[in-house]
Amino acid sequence: MSGSKLGIGKMVFVGAGNMAEALVKGILAGGLCPPDRLVVTDVRAERRDYFQAQFGVRGLKSNREAVREADVVVLAVKPQTMGDVLRELRGAIPASALVITIAAGIPTARFEEGLGEGARVVRVMPNTPSLVRAGASALCGGRWATEQDLKLAGALMEAVGLAVRVSESDMDSVTAVSGSGPAYVFFLAEAMLQAADQFGLAPDTARDLVTATLEGAARLMKETGLPPAELRARVTSKGGTTEAALNVLREKGVLDAWIEAMQAARRRAAELSKT
Repeated sequence: MSGSKLGIGKMVFVGAGNMAEALVKGILAGGLCPPDRLVVTDVRAERRDYFQAQFGVRGLKSNREAVREADVVVLAVKPQTMGDVLRELRGAIPASALVITIAAGIPTARFEEGLGEGARVVRVMPNTPSLVRAGASALCGGRWATEQDLKLAGALMEAVGLAVRVSESDMDSVTAVSGSGPAYVFFLAEAMLQAADQFGLAPDTARDLVTATLEGAARLMKETGLPPAELRARVTSKGGTTEAALNVLREKGVLDAWIEAMQAARRRAAELSKT
């Protein structure tokens, strides 16, 4: 049996959706857990078959059977089905196991209540660029999570991108900033592509230019460490084309609208966490 960099004897993903696939792919690529120690469950036979064929991991239908003797259990089902899953798993997950949840909007206390006293829970808010190992994830520990639990969860999430620790009270803000964040970028890309189409640029050319521009701007911000306001100012010559564009955005109140939109996302995240 091949070794595991993190010393994981058995890791189980309950739910085999896109985010679970991204994490499994990153974990295997990073050698954090070998495929013969990884199990996925799903109600859909085609997803279990896909994981077995694609990654060489074991696929099971029964959640209770899968989590037997597990060291790490990742709960990767939709929030609306999480209640049923917790009822099914209560008493089945070993007391020594770390439970990681990537379900949006559900606080750690609800998992601790559902699984029983002493459950070591780490809550993670990932985002969709994890699918290409360029994600941004925030994590926080529940009542009984240890420092070692947080380190292990962080190492697993770093397999698909950036991982940072926050307090649980900040999770709604994280959801609004990075959880929903990719959609804001895609919305901007849509607008740029629509404008390019109006200009008569070939669709493939426009897509390449927009994609490279967004990627390059993000890389410039990351590698220089400069505030975005300064980077924007460096591109904005007085009386030039960029200034003309930004003047329209200011007149239309785009900045204020964008901030208001993110505040709406944060409020909705807080509402969902209470349902």
